[in-house]
Amino acid sequence: MSFFNKIFGKPNNKQPTMLSASETNNKEDWDFYFTNVDGNLASIFVDLGLITMAPMKDKPNIVWVSIQMNNPREDGLSSKEESTLLCDIEDALVSKVSSKHNSIYIGRLTSAGHRDLYFYSGDTMLYDRTISEVMVSYPKYEFEYGSKEDKEWSGYLDFLYPTPTQMQTIQNRRVIDQLEKNGDDLTKAREVDHWIYFKTETDREAYIEQISNNGFSIVEKGYNQELDETPFVLHIRRVDYVDQNSVDDYVIYLWKLANELNADYDGWETSIEKDAN
Repeated sequence: MSFFNKIFGKPNNKQPTMLSASETNNKEDWDFYFTNVDGNLASIFVDLGLITMAPMKDKPNIVWVSIQMNNPREDGLSSKEESTLLCDIEDALVSKVSSKHNSIYIGRLTSAGHRDLYFYSGDTMLYDRTISEVMVSYPKYEFEYGSKEDKEWSGYLDFLYPTPTQMQTIQNRRVIDQLEKNGDDLTKAREVDHWIYFKTETDREAYIEQISNNGFSIVEKGYNQELDETPFVLHIRRVDYVDQNSVDDYVIYLWKLANELNADYDGWETSIEKDAN
């Protein structure tokens, strides 16, 4: 499978801190993002909360189950018609594999007409029997499974976990979701505020020069002595749309520029704009 070519076919130079389940208390933080895997559109659903404890020394093995969908969309993702049944299969597998094999479910990949579920396990003895016992209840679905030692959790850290850019899109969507929940009309342009924190005043001025021709106005240039490493504050504003594509476009631009200048982009916020009708 392409997944394992990616995570096991390259060197990993990280020196991880090994934790065991008894030393952790995972606060689950599930979210999804879209990406590209081997030229195919892919959706990854992953527990972001595990980043604080990966890898776990008592779960050194990755176990996967790959389910071939019967009615995928043309782009290879799951269809509405099949999603409920796929979720039922997922719930059944997560329950059995997790309980029988000292396993933790870390996430799934949906792409190219397949849904792949991933676990980290301490015990792989007879895991194949457990998976088969679950899948016998779904005879119309073809599936494959496997396991491999992965002490450094490359499958989670290097494949399923989002890149910094992908994480920023997730954070953007979470803000947009909150706007929608409060009745926001996302089609309306409005003032959007951004905060960036710099190590030096010179870096802040360089940032301002870079964005000077992009319509951003400076709301505040301050200094916060309580922020030891990045005390130079910049608050900027521009009228923008807040749909996902628009937000990703200007936020990732500002975020990347901040990274180039060793600064911290601290996020954006805006007012709630409701339909007058």
